[in-house]
Amino acid sequence: MAFQRVNGIVLHYRLERRGPGPTLVFANSLGTDFRIWDLLLAELGERYTVLRYDKRGHGLSEATPPPYVMDDHVDDLKTLIDHLELRDPLVVGLSIGGMIAQRLAHRHPGLARGLILMDTAHRIGTDELWNQRIAAVEADGIAAIADGILARWFTAAYRRPENSDFVGYSNMLLRTPREGYLGSSAALRDADYSVDVAGLGLPVLCAVGDQDGSTPPELVRSTAALIPAAEFAVVENAGHLPCIEQPKVTAALVERFADKVFGTTARP
Repeated sequence: MAFQRVNGIVLHYRLERRGPGPTLVFANSLGTDFRIWDLLLAELGERYTVLRYDKRGHGLSEATPPPYVMDDHVDDLKTLIDHLELRDPLVVGLSIGGMIAQRLAHRHPGLARGLILMDTAHRIGTDELWNQRIAAVEADGIAAIADGILARWFTAAYRRPENSDFVGYSNMLLRTPREGYLGSSAALRDADYSVDVAGLGLPVLCAVGDQDGSTPPELVRSTAALIPAAEFAVVENAGHLPCIEQPKVTAALVERFADKVFGTTARP
C-alpha cells in the first residue's frame, strides 16, 4: 500500500511500473475503490506503468465533510500525478472518474496524452435524482439505495446471490464511507461539461456497457458526439462496470486505444 498527502488529505494509491511502455492512470466510479480494475489489469499487457488510486472519500483515502465539487477530485489527481512525476498519461475514467478525466483535460491541456471515458457522460443524472439520493443516504445510509444501484451496475446474469464476486462488489458499495459518497454525489449533481468537452483537443475513446443502467449507451454516445473526433465503442454483456463483467474485452479496448495514441504495437 502507498499513501500520499495531497491538498490536505491522504490518498491511497498503487503505482506499478510494469514495463517501458506508456503510462495509464485509472480513476474509478462512485461507491467503489481501485480494486474494480484488478480483473482488467490481469488481462492487460505488461508494457505499461499503471497508476490506480482511491479518490477522496473512497477506499482507504481520507474523506472530508460533504459536499464536494468535481474540482476537488481533479486537484487531488493532478497533484498526485505531479508528485509521482508521471508524464503524458492516458487517463481512463469510469463514471465519476470519467468526469474527473474530462475536467482534468479541460483545466490542464497537455497534461494527458488521451482519455478513455468509460460509462460516463458530460452530464450524469439530474439535480432531482442526486438530491433524492443524497437525502436517502443521509436518512438511512447507502444500504437504502444499494439494490437500485447494483441493478444499474450489473447485468441480471451477473447479479445472482450465488455469484461470490457480485456479493463482494456489493460489500464494496455498502462499505463506502458515507461522507465520500455524499460528497461525490453532490459533485456529480453540480457538474455539467457540455461546453468543456467540445474544446478537448486530444484523442478520446468513449466506451460503455450495452446494459449500463446508470449511463446508457445513447447517453455516452451523445457525449462522444460533442467531442471532436471522439471514438465510440460498446462492450456487449456488461452493465456500468465492464471492467468487472467483461475484463478481457475491456482490456483489449484499452490496449488498442493506447497503441493508437502512443504509436506502439499491440500484442498479437
